[in-house]
Amino acid sequence: VDAPLAVLSERPQSLFRYFKQQFAQVTNPPIDPIREAVVMSMTSSVGGEGNLLDETPRQCRMVQLKHPVLTNDDVARLRRSVPADFHACTLAMRFARPPHDDPRTAGSRLREALDTLCREARAAVTSGASLLILSDRDVGPGHVPIPSLLGLGAVHHYLIRTGLRMKVGIVVESAEPCEVSHLALLVGYGAGAVNPYLAMETVADLARSG
Repeated sequence: VDAPLAVLSERPQSLFRYFKQQFAQVTNPPIDPIREAVVMSMTSSVGGEGNLLDETPRQCRMVQLKHPVLTNDDVARLRRSVPADFHACTLAMRFARPPHDDPRTAGSRLREALDTLCREARAAVTSGASLLILSDRDVGPGHVPIPSLLGLGAVHHYLIRTGLRMKVGIVVESAEPCEVSHLALLVGYGAGAVNPYLAMETVADLARSG
């Protein structure tokens, strides 16, 4: 179905829709981690990488994931069942709902929430966190989720500017991504792994209902 570009649409659009793939790349051999497992891997490692100019055993202290798309159980294990020196910290991607959903104050509240999220990320890293889980699960009538791509991009670049990015891995736990392109954008913007929990729960519900 033809639809206007997000930037030209008069309706609210997901941030993901502002990105378009403008080419198709043909590879030889094909990029297929199932049929071409010998030459293609979806393995992702998350954690603090340290100084890229050094080669020390400490740089190997990362968690290796078989796939960058995580189930709910995978995220629960990251939170609980990791080595003692590998600390995961969950940060809420949300901002306070404006009174009467007033769009005039929504922008300022979102900006303040992004600033708070970045400061919390910096505090977590300086306190020894090896993994940040950016989550929009903790929302309700009084709070609105920060768009996952916006929250991730803000934290990623803030940590780069403060010289802390290589000390921590980032996982996004969000209900927003539901397409392959959404996952690709999140990984491209700095996520080591993504848990699209609403999509996972939707598929599970469809399976249960036949």
